[in-house]
Amino acid sequence: MQYALMIYSEPRHLEGLPDDEREAAHADYRALAEDDRFVSAAQLQPAETATCVRLAGGRTLMTDGPFADTKEVLGGFCLIEAADLDEAAELAARIPAVRLGGTVEIRPLAQP
Repeated sequence: MQYALMIYSEPRHLEGLPDDEREAAHADYRALAEDDRFVSAAQLQPAETATCVRLAGGRTLMTDGPFADTKEVLGGFCLIEAADLDEAAELAARIPAVRLGGTVEIRPLAQP
């Protein structure tokens, strides 16, 4: 089954780390990307670059900024293949953002 791992953390959370810790986090992300269960992954541009689209009264409204104003923002995602939720959680726990105070939301993909 495929799962999306959505990575939420404080903006620029890696920038405040000492060089050795930041490089260790980057190495961990690279190692995860080499895991055969990882299908795809991408880092997102900062939340302030987001644009939201809504429909109100038959008109399309566009607003600058993220959908929700929160401390943690969606910073990236991974698409993985896992046998079950337990395996997906094991992979999610390896994402450096988790040990640095962030959260990874696990969500199964809808089956066609």
